[in-house]
Amino acid sequence: MNAPDNVVDGRTRLYGRFTTRPARVDPLAEFGPLARPLRRLRLKEWVGFTLVHPEWASSMIIQDAHYLASSEIYVAHRTDGTRFEHAANARGGSLRLPAGFYGREMSFDRPGYRIRYELDTPETEADARHVVRIDIDATATAPAFTGELVLHHAGASAPLSVSSVLPGGRNRLYTHKALYPVSGSLRTGDREIVFDPRRDLAILDEHRSLLPYRTRWIWGTFAFPMPDGPVGANFADRPEVPGQEEESGIWAADGVEPLADVTFTPTGDPETTPWRITSADGRLDATFTPQGRKHVVHQLGLFAIDYFQMFGRYDGTLRAGGRTYALKGVHGVCESMRARL
Repeated sequence: MNAPDNVVDGRTRLYGRFTTRPARVDPLAEFGPLARPLRRLRLKEWVGFTLVHPEWASSMIIQDAHYLASSEIYVAHRTDGTRFEHAANARGGSLRLPAGFYGREMSFDRPGYRIRYELDTPETEADARHVVRIDIDATATAPAFTGELVLHHAGASAPLSVSSVLPGGRNRLYTHKALYPVSGSLRTGDREIVFDPRRDLAILDEHRSLLPYRTRWIWGTFAFPMPDGPVGANFADRPEVPGQEEESGIWAADGVEPLADVTFTPTGDPETTPWRITSADGRLDATFTPQGRKHVVHQLGLFAIDYFQMFGRYDGTLRAGGRTYALKGVHGVCESMRARL
């Protein structure tokens, strides 16, 4: 359906797949002033990018769980095993991520750690682009990261924009994802990663979701360039409400196709051995082979996280728009989250 101006109209939450991102996504607008502070603790907001490059894997995120705000970025060489990571925390609620997206700025800014997103408006800018600026000091375990990445609207995919109900009463999901050709560079220590927009992509992942206290998901994504635009997939397995839209989808030249009923099957140790990933309708049939991973475990009393993200390669087939795409060493990520949030 066409995107509404607001994902909450008055006090009514709107659901479905939208053709573009709503101008405002404020999940708390559904609730009255007395309920809103309690619901805020359930609100998890993040904006991140996964970078697709033939030699390097990298992901970054700024996120606010409203009991803790944080940011992470890692850079890993796909073949020699080099991996460096930076992370920082801040007071929950301090990021104040705007309900709007296009034409806004978002940043995580702490001494020695700065990631900033400058987001253009594609409808009004002739050469619209998003800019990601990174300036992070060296630590005892990782070199400095500096860089400027440009995500180009020209040649970008259509957005995947979904609003849906999650199990457990008033839990809600909103996500907005897209593929962008990316240029610029990212320097880590004395090594410079140069991005070519004819070859390399950035995968946007924005969430504004009221998640259950006990939350779990398995999620993966990949993308690759084609002459008529980027192709890729976003797929997840999480507890669902029957009949609600899922966040899974396939990007193809003529838009975004819904995807559902995705199964993730590890062949052994989930963090080190290949995964078989299939959709019930057969349009996604792939094997994900990990090349490296990051693992985060926190135990904070009532709150706990057991999370890992693997980067690696996808092999298999993807079917969309009446075409079959052979996946041969396509770069992407796959992750698992189990948490009390």
